[in-house]
Amino acid sequence: MAASALYGASGFGNWARLAAQQSLTQDQLLQFDTFGNVSLIHVTDIHAQLKPIYFREPEVNIGVGGNKGEVPHVTGADFRRLYGIEDGSPSAYALTWNDFSSLAKSYGKVGGLDRVATVINAIRADRPDAILLDGGDTWHGSMTCFKTAGQDMVNVMNALKPDAMTFHWEFTLGSERVNEIVEGLPFAALGQNIFDAEWDEPAELFKPYEFFERGGVKVAVIGQAFPYMPIANPRWMFPEYSFGIRDEHMQEMVDEVRGMGAELVVCLSHNGFDVDKKMAGIVKGIDVILSGHTHDALPEPVLVGETIIVASGSNGKFVSRVDLDVRDGRMMGFRHKLIPIFSDVITPDPEVASLIDEQRAPYAAELEEVIGHTDDLLYRRGNFNGSWDDLICDALLSEREADIAMSPGVRWGPSLLPGDPITREDIWNVTSMTYGEAYRTEMTGEFIKVILEDVADNIFNPDPYYQQGGDMVRIGGMGYRIDITKPQGERISEMTLLKTGEAIDAAKTYVVAGWASVNEGTEGPPIWDVVENHIRRQGTVSLSPNTSVEVVGA
Repeated sequence: MAASALYGASGFGNWARLAAQQSLTQDQLLQFDTFGNVSLIHVTDIHAQLKPIYFREPEVNIGVGGNKGEVPHVTGADFRRLYGIEDGSPSAYALTWNDFSSLAKSYGKVGGLDRVATVINAIRADRPDAILLDGGDTWHGSMTCFKTAGQDMVNVMNALKPDAMTFHWEFTLGSERVNEIVEGLPFAALGQNIFDAEWDEPAELFKPYEFFERGGVKVAVIGQAFPYMPIANPRWMFPEYSFGIRDEHMQEMVDEVRGMGAELVVCLSHNGFDVDKKMAGIVKGIDVILSGHTHDALPEPVLVGETIIVASGSNGKFVSRVDLDVRDGRMMGFRHKLIPIFSDVITPDPEVASLIDEQRAPYAAELEEVIGHTDDLLYRRGNFNGSWDDLICDALLSEREADIAMSPGVRWGPSLLPGDPITREDIWNVTSMTYGEAYRTEMTGEFIKVILEDVADNIFNPDPYYQQGGDMVRIGGMGYRIDITKPQGERISEMTLLKTGEAIDAAKTYVVAGWASVNEGTEGPPIWDVVENHIRRQGTVSLSPNTSVEVVGA
């Protein structure tokens, strides 16, 4: 930082060193030395989580190419060493995965939009003209969001009074529904890379940027929606739109807003962190990138040139506050804090709490019904497997009578602790989507390898602009070896059918069950019903450790 004119400070604050005796207070969480003349508040990847949850950070987050070993691809003890976090501290619980179950019992649940509202209100009390920005993946990920076609989240987020948002999973509500909601939003819907697919021109409904006058500073916020929407999600749900990174157009927008007098340029992004890092090195003139999509939570921004990149986690678990000193038409410095939303510490905002309960009331009995219990920690995250996905794959294998199961490597979904009941809401929290049909089909061994190679390249291509997926597709009933250093087509080997121990035969046909196919017309029961039936049969879920994937080159 010293090489540039920019100076900054950030972190979790001195509460990171408090012992685990619930001595943490709301005032300590929110303490902030107000700085400069502009404040940004960032939330992202809420995934429709209105209520407090548990959320375990990833154990494995592999970086490739120039990002190998760089944040956010540092986890666990390495992460704690990097940021000076003590074992067993509140920040160890919030930011890493080790001892998660025991620390969760000490520190409790995280998130809840009524608590998020309290934090936002406190920041606004200190800096009334702070700009609240929502990074997207907001109207997706729960039973009530599915049942109301996103309306529950729209109603609650409107109460938080954002100034702008951008998009990803929202588009899986279908473009007609998205258009209907966006037309009624009381704040800016941004996406400089959302284009009309037929004319290859910027889509009229989504503005590329919005101007704000704050602290005597002219601020431009440019939106960047998820670039790979038609690849990662069903194109047929939003056929009139195209996306892409469009960094040349982004540069045009930066130059345009600078020409219109912008003294601070903020990119509200759903690119994913590594893509944002690359874009920051290509597009000149962006001061701040508020990063979303990859669910990373970093207690300090990453600096690329003079662009700071802020990562604010997911599932309502964190709120970022960024104070900026903008003078003489440029950003001179920043102060940043990643605020964890410890639900037992932060007092719920009563109005938002009441509004949340109102959204959930029609579905309360369904949401709360206990389907079974778990002996194991159920979590999702990690490049190759999570116990929630192992459970989903087991359900597909048994309920759909398949040889092999496939579950998408999506990052959203709260955790459950050993001994917890599994409610219907919990199942929906890890399966809810608008194309959740559980298919059953036949695939050759050769085609299964093609699928694995294709998904692996979406994750482990050394060029971030070619990383188009989430995490690796989860596999049940089959093991394999992956060398992430190899090129596409050569990463996957030693594919084995677990029930027989035999090698997968390229020419042989296998029965495969999966869900979340992007193909139109996919048939099958909803995945949440498949998983519910399986858990009911089990009564209490107990999973064996998953050692079916051998990873080389990490």
